[in-house]
Amino acid sequence: MQFIGYILIIFFFLSPSLKAADPYVRAKVPNVSIAVDHAPPYSQISPDGEISGAIVDIVRAMQTQLDFKIELVGCPFSRCIRMLEYGEVDAMGGLILTPERQQKMVFIKPAYMALSSSFVFYARHKSQLKITNYEDLYGKKIAVMRGAAYFKRFNEDNDLIKVPVPSEQTAMDLLFKERADLVIAVEETADHAMSVLNQPSNKLVKMDYRYKDTIFGYLAFNKKFASSVIAQALTLQMQQMAKSGQLSQLVAPYKLPPIPPEVLDF
Repeated sequence: MQFIGYILIIFFFLSPSLKAADPYVRAKVPNVSIAVDHAPPYSQISPDGEISGAIVDIVRAMQTQLDFKIELVGCPFSRCIRMLEYGEVDAMGGLILTPERQQKMVFIKPAYMALSSSFVFYARHKSQLKITNYEDLYGKKIAVMRGAAYFKRFNEDNDLIKVPVPSEQTAMDLLFKERADLVIAVEETADHAMSVLNQPSNKLVKMDYRYKDTIFGYLAFNKKFASSVIAQALTLQMQQMAKSGQLSQLVAPYKLPPIPPEVLDF
């Protein structure tokens, strides 16, 4: 009986005819707050505060099927993560799924970003550092985005010297000020980000060592919001958009590949 009741609630929320017939439901439009960090080319915050990106396009497409208001909250990555964990925002996109994060938030399947890329390490050209294997990372100060996830071995290695920073801009500033030896980044997006951040890429060099991986980026909800009717409706809509191919069309302008078939088993 509880399951039947739940289905009826979802149907009631999704049905346009029912919403039109009930003035209370029509007036009570849910508000969904979404944290967005400046991570070009996939999400950007302009100098005047305008927020855009793949996840923004996706949730706006959802609005054509569901009645809800969008509140975009621009924030540095580490603050976005913290706000999501503490329920200060409802959702955030572009997150790598890790066991630790699964304890604090709910990931919505399927992933809408799938990058076949490498995690690479940048150094100052004049530093003459040589990183040819993982072991060469030990003893080096590595600037990392606070709250970010990379590859499993790196994430879990407490013997590395990791210097948490709030943004890519800060990471590069530390590198050029010689307060960090290396910066870790996703190769697929790093070069573009360097130009957006106005970094002198000619003064940077990529190390030979890299970690090749398929990197999936998910939409995630805070735990309280995930149990709401609107969150359940958004989850269903995301899955329908993935199966229909609409999700792949929405991320294509960001040079992201189509949603791979293997992640559509949900």
